Amino acid sequence: MKQTKIVASVSDLRCDQDFIRKLFFAGMNVVRMNTAHATEEGIRKIVANVRAVSPHIGIMIDTKGPEVRTTGTSAPIHYKIGDVVKIFGRPEMDTEHDIINLSYPNITDDVKVGDDILFDDGELGMKVIENTGPMLVAQVQNEGNLGSHKSVNVPGEHIDLPALTEKDRKNIELAIKLDIDFIAHSFVRNAADVKAVQDILDAHNSDIKIISKIENQEGVDNIDEIIDASYGIMVARGDLGIEVPIENIPGIQRRIIRKCVRKQKPVIVATQMLHTMINNPRPTRAEVTDIANAIFYRTDALMLSGETASGKYPIEAVQTMARIAEQAEKDKLPENDFDPTEGRELDQKLFLAQSAIQATKQLGVKGIITDSETGETARDLAAFRGPMPVLAICYKEKTQRWLNLSYGVIPIYQREQISTQDMFLAAVRMLRQKGYITEEDKIAYLSGSFGEGGGTTFVEINKVRKIFDNSYKFNLPNNEKKR
Repeated sequence: MKQTKIVASVSDLRCDQDFIRKLFFAGMNVVRMNTAHATEEGIRKIVANVRAVSPHIGIMIDTKGPEVRTTGTSAPIHYKIGDVVKIFGRPEMDTEHDIINLSYPNITDDVKVGDDILFDDGELGMKVIENTGPMLVAQVQNEGNLGSHKSVNVPGEHIDLPALTEKDRKNIELAIKLDIDFIAHSFVRNAADVKAVQDILDAHNSDIKIISKIENQEGVDNIDEIIDASYGIMVARGDLGIEVPIENIPGIQRRIIRKCVRKQKPVIVATQMLHTMINNPRPTRAEVTDIANAIFYRTDALMLSGETASGKYPIEAVQTMARIAEQAEKDKLPENDFDPTEGRELDQKLFLAQSAIQATKQLGVKGIITDSETGETARDLAAFRGPMPVLAICYKEKTQRWLNLSYGVIPIYQREQISTQDMFLAAVRMLRQKGYITEEDKIAYLSGSFGEGGGTTFVEINKVRKIFDNSYKFNLPNNEKKR
């Protein structure tokens, strides 16, 4: 019964159909694949198993994006405070204790004396004390270990890397072949980074949607243009918490969510939401509060990473997140709602969406039904974060999976081409059978009367009992398809 959507990361090492099915029944809406260590065979395996379980589950694939990593080591290397290390941009050479090699050849061009270099999500920190041109000299700031191919962050510096690696391009082309639903593009810095992915999709006439991951200060600074260029946004708090002062993360998260809601773009909050459940069957109180606060901020979706990809309690993690979400949705205060139309010109479709949501609050309407080719009307409704479910009848299977990231939307794929009235009656019947509504409740229908491309033109409100009365007639053209 939750309205907040759940994205669960899945590894090809644990992706059998029974496992996917259990995640799905536990409350997962979208499967996410991390390509950092995935092979083409592994990606194909995950996609095949997810599609075999249900064609209604969304699938998301990550790009690596403009990231820097260390090279390989024969074994984890231990460092003590005060150790002095040489750092080179030599991707072809392994890393040793006194010499750390990085995947980015031009690291000395972008890093200056006094900069901090953080390895492995900040587990090991060093400060640059010398830049000789071919190498950096850095001093270790805390005791720690460094393994193979670990992340490298230089807070406050622009690393002049291309938006896409060659591996990213191959994975995007593979995603197009496999008809994956979302590409989560990592380390997005500006709209041009999004366009680099969109250009590849356009060249292949692909309708895959781009989710931009905000993971550094540049992404935060350019958030408005990134939102405009993207289908949705992910607040990826792992690298973001290293790249910017960690105390700034809650405020950044809240501002990004608000901006996305105002532009009817899905927003996902990610990273360490139930990190304790990787090894423990119960979350901490802080993690429960973190999930609830993301919902109080009005996020569309929440994401699990290691909890479901490699953790000991993956099913329990999804079930726990679903329970917390359902309770938080009941507990959120109406006075903290905000109007996504405030301060902007109101178009017709957004006005009608607002009217339908107001009907649930002021007229006792218990549910909203809409139909859509693109999902745009359903996303308009989701932006208002209404108290009642929105049933979206989708004329494309892809649209149903795209709406798996939109708050409060129950997307249903209408496989058979039936009349508008038959479709509407079937939708009301389903809501009644599922227990969302009774015969004495009111239902709202938001749709268009001018056929495909005509847009949203009306809201109709009726009692459920009257709809099933034999004398009820749908007073609109019998359109086969809508927007």
